Amino acid sequence: MSNEEKKIQEEELQQEQAVEVEAEAVGTDADIEWNENDDAQEGEVLDEQEAKIAQLEAALLSSEARVKEQQETVLRAKAEVENMRRRSEQEIDKARKYALNRFAEELLPVIDNLERAIQAADTENEAVKPLLEGVELTHKTFADVIGKFGLKVINPEGEAFNPELHQAMSIQESADHEPNTVMFVMQKGYELNGRLIRPAMVMVSK
Repeated sequence: MSNEEKKIQEEELQQEQAVEVEAEAVGTDADIEWNENDDAQEGEVLDEQEAKIAQLEAALLSSEARVKEQQETVLRAKAEVENMRRRSEQEIDKARKYALNRFAEELLPVIDNLERAIQAADTENEAVKPLLEGVELTHKTFADVIGKFGLKVINPEGEAFNPELHQAMSIQESADHEPNTVMFVMQKGYELNGRLIRPAMVMVSK
């Protein structure tokens, strides 16, 4: 092989090598560009995911707030219902206890008259004794019956004066009684199931 042919072959070999080097460089640039694009796409995906997570977290917080508000509303409604139930029970209980209030008030003069008849009777008169015993028995039966329905007599003679239960008709000095003591009961008082329907009319010492 001549020197010229060798020279031509060497030149062709160098050109092929140069083409290969250039191709490798182009491939490397393409890989770098692809990697950069891929990183950008991954970044966009991550940003979208973070945005979705933030939206979901916000929605969760909003839902929890609504649930808490609804729970508080339910609790308030339950409390209101319970209060209404208690008030209704109290009103029913009051109505039951004091349904006889007016009726008892109308009966009090009858009791007073029976007691006056007993006090005014001549116990020494034998002819009156059977009648007196009948009146006393009627009074006792009457008192027992009304007592079953919660009517209680207030007869505070000898007790301390209580303005909530007693009405002072007069005040007198007394050496036999402590000050502010009920010396005499002019008219008995009555209460129905703990509720005053008539105060006792009394004379008080000073």
